[in-house]
Amino acid sequence: MDSTTKKVRPGGASVLDLDLKATVGGGVEDAYGEDRATEDQLVTPWTVSVASGYSLLRDPHHNKGLAFTFKERDAHYIRGLLPPVVMSQELQEKKLLHNIRQYQLPLQKYTALMDLAERNERLFYKLLINNVEELLPVVYTPTVGEACQKYGSIFQRPQGLYISLKEKGKILEVLKNWPERSIQVIVVTDGERILGLGDLGCQGMGIPVGKLALYTALGGVRPSSCLPITIDVGTNNEKLLNDEFYIGLKQRRATGKEYADLLEEFMSAVKQNYGEKVLIQFEDFANHNAFDLLAKYGTTHLVFNDDIQGTAAVVLAGLVGALKLLGGTLGDHKFLFLGAGEAGTGIAELIALEMSKQTKAPVEETRKNIWLVDSKGLIVSSRKDSLQPFKKPWAHEHPPVTTLLDAVKAIKPTVLIGTSGVGSTFTKEVVEAMAEFNEKPLILALSNPTSQSECTAEEAYKWTQGRAIYASGSPFAPVEYNGKVHVPGQANNAYIFPGLGLGLVISGAIRVHDDMLLAASEGLAGQVTKENCEQGLIYPPFTNIRKISAHIAANVAAKVYELGLASRLPRPENLLKHAESCMYTPNYRTYR
Repeated sequence: MDSTTKKVRPGGASVLDLDLKATVGGGVEDAYGEDRATEDQLVTPWTVSVASGYSLLRDPHHNKGLAFTFKERDAHYIRGLLPPVVMSQELQEKKLLHNIRQYQLPLQKYTALMDLAERNERLFYKLLINNVEELLPVVYTPTVGEACQKYGSIFQRPQGLYISLKEKGKILEVLKNWPERSIQVIVVTDGERILGLGDLGCQGMGIPVGKLALYTALGGVRPSSCLPITIDVGTNNEKLLNDEFYIGLKQRRATGKEYADLLEEFMSAVKQNYGEKVLIQFEDFANHNAFDLLAKYGTTHLVFNDDIQGTAAVVLAGLVGALKLLGGTLGDHKFLFLGAGEAGTGIAELIALEMSKQTKAPVEETRKNIWLVDSKGLIVSSRKDSLQPFKKPWAHEHPPVTTLLDAVKAIKPTVLIGTSGVGSTFTKEVVEAMAEFNEKPLILALSNPTSQSECTAEEAYKWTQGRAIYASGSPFAPVEYNGKVHVPGQANNAYIFPGLGLGLVISGAIRVHDDMLLAASEGLAGQVTKENCEQGLIYPPFTNIRKISAHIAANVAAKVYELGLASRLPRPENLLKHAESCMYTPNYRTYR
């Protein structure tokens, strides 16, 4: 099976066409034994030296606030620096959750949580893990979108690395300024296409910070081994360029050779500083750069684009889950996308690959079940000469169609998927047309944040008389229609990327291959229970996300070993237990 990604790589190179002698270097060492120690063993709160006194209370990695025992307060010179009460972590969590619930605005809750992360790292992750369904929309979409828009105003202290054009020629030195040396996962953005909000420049840092918080909370990757990075090449956003509080470079975006040279220096410096096995996740790059970067570095680095590949894997898992409600196989269904950018074409390609795997038909054949609509209408063969390269595989024989409604009527899809980034584009007429020829129309309105969703859950259920199977990118509340409560699904990338990342890390993967994405998708789909299906859910509840991530990690790691792309040898006998044992837990440690 050849993917589109493989085809756009120079010479058709694949990640499997590598000299595996180039797998040495990198790796992450638990230098202080904190993660190997059991919870009742004593650990030393190392910084550069042993943290003690006032500095210990200001160190988020080791600070426990009022949970320090009197013995610890004496040993580390903090008696008298805290009120005379010892509070359990559970009680601290309860108090903080109560305080956060008092805030009326989601952005206030976001800043309160970010402040907590800067004060007490373990309590932040304890709170997030134990209340994931309530707090995920705060640290991630939709609230993180508003946070990015206002990042210049709410910025207080650095949470990651900023690499701008001013650092050209010095990027390796900049990487060495980061206090942690053992990095496993980097999430990097250039801020050009933040969610559905457009070019936010340097203020896009909220996205890597939020993503890596989820790598830890949901996937169990150690926070000390995560590095958020924003590459600032300017912005074309006039509002930001004229904003006196904007924190980035006040210039138009660099393009062409200047941009490519900066990215090349960055990628080389990352490998030189952190080794071969550091996972680099590209996040919210614009289409014209995202595909090129993935193709260029896919055979030389361990890279992954969440917008193209993560979204695709989570949507494919939802489609597989939906088959339990719709019946048939993927090959029996017809798919229509509104949006033909990174997300749309990435999802379409993974669906085509999975159908090819199931039916043994060439991927060129399975693509014919999938149709895409962009801003100019249905993508058809008569438009091929004017299409961008990543759209050309989806140009099928068909008369021109200019509107989504006409495309729905002409193609008669069983599945309608929105990745347009434009809100309210699944109109009443479009949804009603889907319901005319489908008993259970499957409608996925995936654009983020909530304001950009192609239609709301209430609209989907109302316009189909409660027959729709619906999922969105950002969360919607349950909807009551004709006496029945419908619980909308959330096709959230957070289902996939934390487990995928964990699987790549624990196997010591050196490259990401399409089959690993299929393995992640299958791992997620396998967690949808019969009870979930009876409720009309195509995804499992987020309350089980750590367990789900462990299963995905085990599936991915198994595929890495199978493909011969693993460097952590020998292969563990039970990959699920191994994944669970590697996951970070935020419980407080006892200091000697």
